[in-house]
Amino acid sequence: MGAYNIAIRFAMVPALAAVAVLSGALPAAAAAPATVPAAVVDTSGSTLNVRSGPATDQRTVEALADGASVTITCKVRGEHIDGTVRSTATWVLIGKDRWISHAYVRLTGGDADLPWCSAAGQKATYATVATGGTAVLNVRADADSGSDKVGTYRDGTTVQVECQVWGQSVDGEVAETNVWYRVGEGRHVAAAYVRWSEGEPWLPWCGQDPPSVPKGGNQDFIDRHAEAARSSQRATGVPASVTLAQAILETGWGKSPLAREDHNLFGMKCFGSPGDYAIGCRDYATFECSPTGGCFDMDATFRAYAGIADSYRDHGELLSGWSRYAAAMAHKDDPDRFAREIHKAGYATDPQYADKLIELMGKYDLYRYDA
Repeated sequence: MGAYNIAIRFAMVPALAAVAVLSGALPAAAAAPATVPAAVVDTSGSTLNVRSGPATDQRTVEALADGASVTITCKVRGEHIDGTVRSTATWVLIGKDRWISHAYVRLTGGDADLPWCSAAGQKATYATVATGGTAVLNVRADADSGSDKVGTYRDGTTVQVECQVWGQSVDGEVAETNVWYRVGEGRHVAAAYVRWSEGEPWLPWCGQDPPSVPKGGNQDFIDRHAEAARSSQRATGVPASVTLAQAILETGWGKSPLAREDHNLFGMKCFGSPGDYAIGCRDYATFECSPTGGCFDMDATFRAYAGIADSYRDHGELLSGWSRYAAAMAHKDDPDRFAREIHKAGYATDPQYADKLIELMGKYDLYRYDA
């Protein structure tokens, strides 16, 4: 019983540090979010394609003329676009399955914060502080309840979330989670005390590269990934040729939601922690679809990376550091043998896995990328 009490006491520490109990009258709730301002297309004379999703590899459903008025519902992070108004990875929803890049949109009345789109439906969703009414939510300098307190939010306050950070676990009013939200430069709040009006959005991780959108065919994929694979080989010894073949096979040339959204090329899962190279853990079981990767049937928590280089390095560290792959590492100068040894050690259940890797290495001469 004593051990149980100790565990409970330590579990409550983050929550008590994340919020502060109020005395006296309860705080008033914040006013409803402002209406999204009107907007116009600004392309300097050309037309703007409306896409079925927030990326240029999605189907074109319409073309808008320069100067056309649009009504924005909400935003998501999509493919990065350099436009006439701004350079951004933000795309905005202007109708059911109708997306345009914010790079070509000018808001009448000046820039304003746009609401995120709910991942569960194409609706604007707003983040509201939920402390149970008896406490304020502390704003911290970092994603840790021990970092400097830089402000507070009253219960019911609507906050503008910029991105998410993996930090200290907090057991709060809404959830128990390691996720924190950045609400300004050097300002973070525990997601455990934030409720979304229409469901959680698919938020980017702070510092994460925009979604990877396959372009230019198979060789373009290889060209964009080759240096990351070579860098991982220099650090871990895992042959770049094998790693590239694995990335091709496991992502379908970069088309999988894991690869597009979170730069996870090898299906690396989280087991309570993102490890040394990932920046967070995304529970794919809580989502049915992602902004650019389409819908999926996954019920696990996967590592999210800042970019593809970290995914390659994490994968290389796994193969080089785990004893079950020691036989493969003994043949790191023989890529074909290496592929057969990791398969033999149980890396994949597909009986043709090693043969498929070797076929890819030969067909695209991936051996030339070995460091």
